[in-house]
Parts: sequence; structure tokens; C-alpha cells
Amino acid sequence: MVVAKLQKWRNLSGHLDLMARTIVVTRRFIHEGPDTVEELIDRHLAKKKEKPLINDDEAEFLNRQRLTTTRREALSLYRDILRATRFFMWTDSRGLLWRDVLRENARKEFEAARFETDPEVITRLLIGGSDAVSSALDKLAEKQRDMIEKNRHGDQS
Repeated sequence: MVVAKLQKWRNLSGHLDLMARTIVVTRRFIHEGPDTVEELIDRHLAKKKEKPLINDDEAEFLNRQRLTTTRREALSLYRDILRATRFFMWTDSRGLLWRDVLRENARKEFEAARFETDPEVITRLLIGGSDAVSSALDKLAEKQRDMIEKNRHGDQS
């Protein structure tokens, strides 16, 4: 793989060298350019800025701060789920309250993701959970509005 890339670079640099000779022959430069390709690259490419070094204590503090934030968000989401499940008071086909089924499933989901360390995955899980809670509450509110409307029309008849 590396050998193939190196060969490709050599072929490309040969073409660039040929093009440079052609350009030099057909055009006259206003200023004298660098003597080598390295000097040209040094002069015109932005230099990579070195990141300030942080010690282990600072790195651990930043890591704990990030973990604390996601832990808080996860706890907040879990509490939101528990609050939202209060409204699901009917039973499923097995005779269990939906409230209990939803709470048990939420607990299983949180336990399954308990030791996840990838921040991107954690964020995706938190956003997905929050969206699911919002969606469930919106659907519940819509169904309750429909039931109220049906009751009003039934009372007026």
C-alpha cells in the first residue's frame, strides 16, 4: 500500500517537474523563486501550530468534567422517562401496566449502555432517548385531544 502510494507520488512529481519546465520555458517569472521544492513548500504552506501541552492532572480534570456532564445528562433523561411513564396507566396484552413495561425497558437500555466510553455513541444515545420521550409524549397528548373531541361531539348529539 505504501509502496503504491510512493510510486504514484513519484509519477506525479515527474509530471509536475515536466510541467514546471514547460512553464519556465514559456513564461518569465517576475521574481526569483525558491531553489528547491522544499523551500517552496516551506514558504507557502501554513505551518502546523503545536498544541499547548497539558499535564496529566489537567487531562484527568477535563475527562472527569466531560464524564460528569454526560452522567448528568443521562440521569436527567432517566428522570424524564420516569416522569413521562406516569401517564401510561393502561395495561398491555399480558395484563401489565404500560408504565411498568416502559420503566423496565428504560432500565435495561441504560444498563446496556452503562460502560460505553465513546463520546459520540453516548451523545447519539442521549439524543435518541430524548427524542423518543418527546415523541411518545406528543403522541399521547394527541390521542388525549382526540378522545376529548370525541367526547364533546358525543355529548352535543
